[in-house]
Amino acid sequence: MDPFFGHPPPSWRVNKATGFAELVVPPRELFYHDLPEDEAEYWVSQLTSQSLKALFEGGEHAYAGWMDVPVWYIGTIEDRGLPVLAQRMSVGMAREMGGNVVHREMQTSHSPFLSKPEEIVGIILEAVEAFTGNKVGDAPARTGSGNTVAVPEARLLQPLTWFKFGLPLVFGRIVGRGILIFGFGRRMWRSVFGR
Repeated sequence: MDPFFGHPPPSWRVNKATGFAELVVPPRELFYHDLPEDEAEYWVSQLTSQSLKALFEGGEHAYAGWMDVPVWYIGTIEDRGLPVLAQRMSVGMAREMGGNVVHREMQTSHSPFLSKPEEIVGIILEAVEAFTGNKVGDAPARTGSGNTVAVPEARLLQPLTWFKFGLPLVFGRIVGRGILIFGFGRRMWRSVFGR
């Protein structure tokens, strides 16, 4: 919950009585709106409750593995659960904090592994090849009408890309730098004054 400063996003609320997060919007609209209705309803039926403990407790024991290994992030442009702007800011923040993040985006909902599985396989194969340096096999096609996997980047001669990608990434980097400075200050404070 750190990126949300301890407050849940508008799509769900805290239920302290049950100890779970409760969705306040239909799950199909949040996660599966680009799937056929029957398929989306099946996946909605498979959802389980999210524990509040996992969201609000134990952060001090968490390990940020993304800082130690190359990471691939698949952004979802039509995502109604986590807006693409927030995703782009998170990528910028992770990069500023030392993460090596390769970023791809798809024109999908929150669940591209269901709506565009072949493209997801292609990205996974690309990531494995980048990590190992070995060709894995024939990657499924990643281009086509509406199925393009984009590499989000601000381009100097395309000013609209500055707003679409550049500003969120820069803002994310500023937030990431603030987190680093805050963490450094807190460690210094604790070393001087104890807990």
